[in-house]
Amino acid sequence: MSDWKYDLDEVGDDASPTADERDEPLEPGSPSIENAAFVLLGVLSMLLVFVRILVF
Repeated sequence: MSDWKYDLDEVGDDASPTADERDEPLEPGSPSIENAAFVLLGVLSMLLVFVRILVF
């Protein structure tokens, strides 16, 4: 038994997909309020930085 967490056939370009990766397609989820708030906070922060740079 090796000390490695993954075998060579489980990683890289030649990796074989697991049953979970083959059977279940990715489906979009609905964004949470918390995630949307952080995105808006980031946008507002960057706008303030740009205004600060351009005005002063």
